[in-house]
Amino acid sequence: MASSLQKIDGDETVLLRVTHSNLKTFNPDIRFSLQLTVEAVKEKLWKKCGTSVNSMHLELYDDTHVKITDLTDNSKPLGFYSPLDGFRLHVVDLDPSSVTSGGWLEDTSLVEKYQISEEAFNKREGTFRKYKEKLTSQIPSNVEAKIPDNYMEDLCVDIKVGSRCEVEPGGKRGVVTFVGRAEPLGPGFWVGVQYDEPLGKHDGMVKGVRYFECPPFHGGIVRPGKVKVGDYPERDPFEEDEI
Repeated sequence: MASSLQKIDGDETVLLRVTHSNLKTFNPDIRFSLQLTVEAVKEKLWKKCGTSVNSMHLELYDDTHVKITDLTDNSKPLGFYSPLDGFRLHVVDLDPSSVTSGGWLEDTSLVEKYQISEEAFNKREGTFRKYKEKLTSQIPSNVEAKIPDNYMEDLCVDIKVGSRCEVEPGGKRGVVTFVGRAEPLGPGFWVGVQYDEPLGKHDGMVKGVRYFECPPFHGGIVRPGKVKVGDYPERDPFEEDEI
């Protein structure tokens, strides 16, 4: 075992496809440090899929779908099992009452929808409705107020699908998955993002139209003005625990 550990480079990482026993649409590619213990890998996955560490069993498959081994020892580093880029890490949820069971994490029709009264919404600032009202007030009464089809197109020049990004407010990080018009959401250009964490509202389908695919509650579509592309690596879920 000592010789296996000695082969692990301190900065070496591996990109694994992750699947889940209860979530059919959950299959992100996640990069792991080979120095992470199996328990730390489970902690990272818990924040992404909702299965608790104590209820999680991990299986490693190669790129031909052949099962290599079970990751049964929480104290061993991931590198001990010699995973390679493109291998699959399968999460088995052993808890019958888990939040991932029953399909509610994937079927948004089972989720209670937040509703706001018309009066309360009208009091909010910074909404699209307020923006339209402002535009209308600046246009002569005999001219129909209309947002141009190329609204915010200039801001999309440097926003490319596949780019890492950060989205305001909140500094949510993820990957650009869509750039273009989304007529059901309003005129002009929009940007779709797959967030690193379940901070979104959907899986890439909005108002019956699929703009991209991502795990449940990892998707968001926002105006280009809220998106900054650049070197925004995925945040370490354990960095807040460091002193």
